[in-house]
Amino acid sequence: MPSFQRFNEWVLWMAAFAAVSFACVADAQAPTPARPQAPVAPRGGISLDGSVPLDRVIAVINDEALTQYDIGEQKRIALGQMKAQKVTPPSTDVLEKQLLDRLITERVLLQYAKETGIRVDDTQVERALLRIAQDNKMSADEFRRAVESEGMLYAKYRETIRKEIIIQRLRDREVESRVTISDAEVDHFLATQTSQSGGDVEYMLSHVFVAVPEQASTAQIDAKFSRAEEALKQIRSGTDFAQVAAGFSDAPDALTGGSLGWRAPARLPTVFAEPVRTMQPGDVSGVLRSASGFHIFKLVEKRSRDAPTVVEQTRVRHILIKVNEITSESDGKAKVERIKDRIEQGAKFEEQAKLNSEDGSAAKGGDLGWVSPGDTVPDFEQAMNRLKISELSGPVHTPFGWHLIEVQDRRTQDISAERRRDQARMALRQRKSEELFQDWVRQMRDRAYVEIKVDER
Repeated sequence: MPSFQRFNEWVLWMAAFAAVSFACVADAQAPTPARPQAPVAPRGGISLDGSVPLDRVIAVINDEALTQYDIGEQKRIALGQMKAQKVTPPSTDVLEKQLLDRLITERVLLQYAKETGIRVDDTQVERALLRIAQDNKMSADEFRRAVESEGMLYAKYRETIRKEIIIQRLRDREVESRVTISDAEVDHFLATQTSQSGGDVEYMLSHVFVAVPEQASTAQIDAKFSRAEEALKQIRSGTDFAQVAAGFSDAPDALTGGSLGWRAPARLPTVFAEPVRTMQPGDVSGVLRSASGFHIFKLVEKRSRDAPTVVEQTRVRHILIKVNEITSESDGKAKVERIKDRIEQGAKFEEQAKLNSEDGSAAKGGDLGWVSPGDTVPDFEQAMNRLKISELSGPVHTPFGWHLIEVQDRRTQDISAERRRDQARMALRQRKSEELFQDWVRQMRDRAYVEIKVDER
């Protein structure tokens, strides 16, 4: 698949799974009492003797079968991605094992989402696809042709996007809502950052992650440590880091070389934060242990972010009606239109926000304060920028739902100090969120019934 740019605010193709990656468990669970095997739909044609060939069952996740066909499809896509990014693929058995782990974790999460009422309808998927196309400066038809030119059926790509949205909603509900960052934490982060040599620094990192099951035995832990040591040995003997990541890492980003992208110190996994400060570009860490497994990382590059920031800010308030399993797209839009009518007939905006808005600003009458470029999702920002002061928008759609927006004022401001606090808060939130999500996914995986049909493989 082409490495199309996703909209960062909602569908997180790699970001969502970067968090999942730390939780992908390499070993099957200990034997448990047998459950009824899920029926497997026949695939392929009818043979000469009139029989219908059945797909081989590779694993059973709760009561759902994972087949050789499923592995084969993921393998074909993964090999295409690695070829496009010039990553040497691992051996077939290693690649299939990694894909199996990834698919098991995905199935566990999707099953839980379905059981707990998370649904994503076709309209929401189409909006996501349109946004991805726009981010890549393509029309919907051009984007479709680009997907199909890479050998993937567009219908299958649509379902991939649907799964990503579902998992992101699951993460929002189960993890993001529980993450809080205090002012004291922000102050401590900024003080620590100031005391570090180099000041405001970001790091470009790649990693290898060897997962350890939550209740692993001593023998299992020793085996995982040996695996991590062998990966480090190959890296230090000159083997390309991306190739080792593809062959050894249990993270889904392994198949793209294990890249974590640019990270501020507070956005690093905690186990990386201290060692990276003394490293130079090109350096590789030793084997590091965290609660979820063993890590090796490479510092690819680092950069400073000390330049002052002067921007035009907008004082804005809004009312948000979320779209979910209860409120459809059309219902959400209609509700925003009714609220707008009431305001135009004399109702106060802040009172309508307190009564109707479905986000944290409701208690403040919908006030979002002074907003800088990039602080909101693109659809919201574009609509906001078109408004005059005191002008009320029509219904504005974003990945979060339908908004009614009013601009109250504008100003030019040096936001260096303010931006540093916002970035610190965001970085701390992301770090805490990633670590909580790792643990939560690992717990979900460990609680699931997983039977791997080793004898059939």
